[in-house]
Amino acid sequence: MPNIKPSQKESKVVRQGKHFLQLIVSGIGLGVISGSILQTIVLREGTNSIKTEDSQPGLFTRLYPTKAKARLNSNFRKSPNKVLPNKLSKRLELTSLSHRWNELASRKKGLEVSAFLYLIDNGKYAKLSPDSILPAASSIKTSILVIALKLIDLGELKWNEELKLTSESIGGGAGWMAYQKLGKKFPLHEVATEMIRVSDNTATNLLIKRIGGKEVLNKYFKKLGLNSTKINNLLPDLEGTNTTSAKDLVRTIQLVDEGKILGPRTRDLFREVMSTSTSNRLLPAGMLKGLGASDVDPDYNLLIKGYRVYNKTGDIGIAYADAGLIELPDNSRAIAGFIVKGPFNDPRSPSLIREMAAAMTPILTPKDPSEPSN
Repeated sequence: MPNIKPSQKESKVVRQGKHFLQLIVSGIGLGVISGSILQTIVLREGTNSIKTEDSQPGLFTRLYPTKAKARLNSNFRKSPNKVLPNKLSKRLELTSLSHRWNELASRKKGLEVSAFLYLIDNGKYAKLSPDSILPAASSIKTSILVIALKLIDLGELKWNEELKLTSESIGGGAGWMAYQKLGKKFPLHEVATEMIRVSDNTATNLLIKRIGGKEVLNKYFKKLGLNSTKINNLLPDLEGTNTTSAKDLVRTIQLVDEGKILGPRTRDLFREVMSTSTSNRLLPAGMLKGLGASDVDPDYNLLIKGYRVYNKTGDIGIAYADAGLIELPDNSRAIAGFIVKGPFNDPRSPSLIREMAAAMTPILTPKDPSEPSN
């Protein structure tokens, strides 16, 4: 056995210690790097599963398509099914308004009417055949917008992804996208906004296709409890086969406003998009009439009185509809929905919606705070 001097023995121990320390540091470094890589993969899988209309789905979706679909369905099932209860409390009904609506409708023979008003802050309501299933016309676009925003929350759609114009998506009537060159791409945020702003039917059809088609969209409607809302044909659907009810229109908006379905950012997007609607001749004009003012420039004149209406109308000649979130001067909120079906281009149909909106406005008008309370 060789004779090792103390100084040599100490050097060997030091070298072994340094080597051991290097192994520990290297292990920690590899762990951090591996964790960062795994975290990046998970984040990308969770938030970037679909980048564009033509891109490949995320890693989880590609490897486990059945589980991915089940996870998406589960996220929809988490939404409440009974926001507006099936049996409304009679003690909360604004019976005078319900009776007034019935009186107004009974004067116009041959019209089918569905109307519903819900006061978010106190749960009071008025109704007239609220569950009657009638042609939705373009009012169904609000529900389509909500589903699209929900899918953005889930990472299945992207607000800036591009949708390609195809011949199958072109719809007549309202809008300008139908007149663009086939193959042109539009960002989803423009498609969704034009669907509401000018009620663009081609934009709506592009969004329906991107969501997965009519059948997929109808399944989502059911999961949100919109039992009267159904897409049977692409827009413009002049025959009135796409359906909804006044209560479904109100429920759709309530789900969003009370934070039952969308996250904070997509809820903001919902209001921003709805605020772009240029159609204000039904619900907003009727409310202005109810305030005793001229219906010239309804949005502006309501705004200076402290009211704001985020609404979407529908008009296919045989049916007219309007529904919207109403912000009141005292910062309380209400939601109203109306549908009237009648003879083609019968002026009584839109007139009845305005009359019903005017009738409800005095009930919505806050009490003057300067008046003594009883």
